[in-house]
Amino acid sequence: MGSGKFITLEGGEGLGKSTNLHFIKDFLENNGLSVRVTREPGGTPLAEQIRCLLLEERSESVAEQTELLLMFSARAQHLKEVIYPALAQGQWVISDRFTDATYAYQGGGRAIDVSLIQQLETWVQGTFRPDLTLLLDAPINIGMSRMKERVISDRFEQEQFPFFERVRQAYLLQAQKNPDRIQVVNANQSLTAVQSDIVSHLLSLLKK
Repeated sequence: MGSGKFITLEGGEGLGKSTNLHFIKDFLENNGLSVRVTREPGGTPLAEQIRCLLLEERSESVAEQTELLLMFSARAQHLKEVIYPALAQGQWVISDRFTDATYAYQGGGRAIDVSLIQQLETWVQGTFRPDLTLLLDAPINIGMSRMKERVISDRFEQEQFPFFERVRQAYLLQAQKNPDRIQVVNANQSLTAVQSDIVSHLLSLLKK
C-alpha cells in the first residue's frame, strides 16, 4: 500500500476534532509529508450524498440497520476512491472519523450488535485498519456545553445525554481492545496540552 500512513481522528461532539485535524495536517506537512485530509461519512461526491441522507433532519424515522448500512456504503466508496489510491501514492491520509465511529455511534449509541459491525468491517475493509487513531475524550457535559454554541445541528447532534454517554463508553471500549492503535487524548485540557499529546503520538508514528 505504498509508504503512506492512515491516521484517523475520533471522539464525541464538541471536542475539537476540526481544529486538531488542521493542526495534524500542518504538523505532518511541516515534516515534509504529502497529506490528504478527508472525512466520514463522506470524502467522495457519492459518499457526500450519503452523508446528507444520514445527517439531515427528516420526519421519517431512520431504521438502525439503514443507518449502519449507509455508513458502510459511504465507507466502501471512500476507501476505493480516496483512501487506497492516496496511500498507494505515498500520501499520509487523515480522516475525520472512520470505522471506530461506527462502533461508537451505531454500536454504542444505537445498541446495534457489535458482531454485525464486525462482519461489515471485514467485508468492506478486509484486514485494512488505520495506522494510528487519536481518540479525543472528555466527560459528555464538556462536549454538550460546547455544542450549544452551534447554530445548526445535525440529526446526531440532536441526540440526548444517554446516547452520547453510550457513544463515549463504546469509544473507550474500542481503545481498550486496540491499545496499540488507538491513543486516547484528554480533550478536557488546554488546546496547547491537547496538541502536545497529539504531537507525541505523531512522532512515534513517524519513527516507525
